Amino acid sequence: MEYMRNLLARTLGLGSDKPEKILDALTLEGVAKFMLSDKCKNVVCMVGAGISTSAGIPDFRSPGSGLYANLQKYDLPYPEAIFEINYFKSNPEPFFTLARELYPGQFKPTVCHYFLRLLKEKGRLLRCYTQNIDTLERVAGLQQDDLVEAHGTFFTSHCVGMFCRKEYPLSWMKDKIFTDLIPKCEKCSSVVKPDIVLFGESLPARFFSCLKSDFQQIDLLIIMGTSLQVQPFASLVGKVPTNVPRLLINKEKTGESGSFMALLGFGCGMDFDSEKAYRDVAWLGNCDDGCMALADLLGWKKELEDLVKKEHAAIDAKSAEEAARGVSGAQSASQAKEEKAPSAGTKGEKKQD
Repeated sequence: MEYMRNLLARTLGLGSDKPEKILDALTLEGVAKFMLSDKCKNVVCMVGAGISTSAGIPDFRSPGSGLYANLQKYDLPYPEAIFEINYFKSNPEPFFTLARELYPGQFKPTVCHYFLRLLKEKGRLLRCYTQNIDTLERVAGLQQDDLVEAHGTFFTSHCVGMFCRKEYPLSWMKDKIFTDLIPKCEKCSSVVKPDIVLFGESLPARFFSCLKSDFQQIDLLIIMGTSLQVQPFASLVGKVPTNVPRLLINKEKTGESGSFMALLGFGCGMDFDSEKAYRDVAWLGNCDDGCMALADLLGWKKELEDLVKKEHAAIDAKSAEEAARGVSGAQSASQAKEEKAPSAGTKGEKKQD
């Protein structure tokens, strides 16, 4: 009973005790100063589709340009159906058609992704919780242990057959998707689905196991490029202890539902503007610009710019090398085919005396 009383008082802001001041100012400068102090050792990041839009990958909900606004060609009963497990099982073709357009390996990580990499290299990143399935966090240099891919990943795939569940690698799935085939299991002939979480499926067990320990150690939460509308991912914001600052880098403010609704699990209870605001900071604008501005305040700007330039150059060089190999391989195959086939001039030719 005492626990429930304390929980209600803390969540609803009841009682006479004022929250302890955490940041010198509720600004990006205040967050940067906190990050440079001894108080900030473990940073948890929550990221969504907004950190990948500058790479050319559309987000889901932006009017006009968002993914859900441009799915008419798939003749869906409603936009979200393309990411529902029951619809996928009955009609997987729209999903795989879309997957060809969004498939990992066609895009470069953004400034945001490399800011996450820099946090890791500085020894500050405790974990990155991502809603994204584009694998750009991995491309940018984060390892599996650095990540909780809350909505799954294209990195592996499994047969949907209940008694099969055979696993397939990224290369196998890529080959099937780009040859316009619906991937079928080699063992039981059921459809093979990338290990992304569709609506109607449970989140990976790693999501729940990591949050138990991570949110006990957390010193700062950075939220980037997400509308905080999809549960249970959005609920992570409310699991942060009351003495931990929360920074939102986004095009618009989000997660501002009332504290009572947050207690019930609907929303995040973030407070940027009221008289009681004491730890939540919103930086509004393009996520890449927000990360660069924060890096500048931390003294990391040139390091971040150099990292982006170096890594993008390496990706371009690798793509050029693979393209050259592909052209060379195609030419070799074509030449071998021509040499194997009988020439038109000798076919049916009679022996001359």
